[in-house]
Amino acid sequence: MSRRHPTPAPTTPRTRTARTPRTRRTLRALVLAPLLAALGLFGSLAAPSQAAPASPAAAWETCDQWGTWQNGGYTLYNNIWGQGAGSQCIAADSASRWTVRADHPNTGGVKSYPNAKYVVGRPISGISTLNSTFDVTVPSAGAYNTSYDVWDSDHQHEIMIWPNWHGAVGPIGGKVTDVSLGGRQWAVYKGSNGNNNVYSFLAAQQTKSGRIDIKPVLDWIVRQGWMPSNEVIGDVQFGYEITSSSGGLDFRTNSFGVTAN
Repeated sequence: MSRRHPTPAPTTPRTRTARTPRTRRTLRALVLAPLLAALGLFGSLAAPSQAAPASPAAAWETCDQWGTWQNGGYTLYNNIWGQGAGSQCIAADSASRWTVRADHPNTGGVKSYPNAKYVVGRPISGISTLNSTFDVTVPSAGAYNTSYDVWDSDHQHEIMIWPNWHGAVGPIGGKVTDVSLGGRQWAVYKGSNGNNNVYSFLAAQQTKSGRIDIKPVLDWIVRQGWMPSNEVIGDVQFGYEITSSSGGLDFRTNSFGVTAN
């Protein structure tokens, strides 16, 4: 599978091809599907850039391809970047509660990565703890992964953590090993998208909620010699890397947050 890249600043969006660095994810959603169905929002969308009508229940809504919203120290990003993408909208009542409605065709290649981003801005050696809690409701159809995307500040290294996934999706590169980190078992893959190194950690037991300890993952990567301990972690993104969602599927972030010390 082709892969994604870091979320750019809201003023400098970029498209991705086979994962070019800079575009990605983090936040939570409302129970949006009933609301949006009532408004007839998604059924009327013709293009991902079409603006969403105002909703009295959501603090923020957008169907814009590069729509962004800053809230509570996080940035929520619609991020529709892949070739052949369909329509996609986000509605949120906070940075930790948000819903995505995506209608992308059943073709290969990642179409989007709606996400919430938290900026860390510290070297690995200067981070005592870095963890996140999440709770999501994801569809039983389509092809996607629920994932964290952790970037160094220079976008040379991308650490992907997949709590769950569905359909024809897979990590970049080849499998290196299985490892226990932060109280969870992971299958580790290492590769490159042509722009940056990609280290992927896929949960041995998929989960839709819980706590992810990111610092042990970073420390393990340092011990492998893949990154130096003084590498600065730029941001932690969380969202849904969607390959296909034909007919319209809902992805709900019921709660999400990052803690860094």
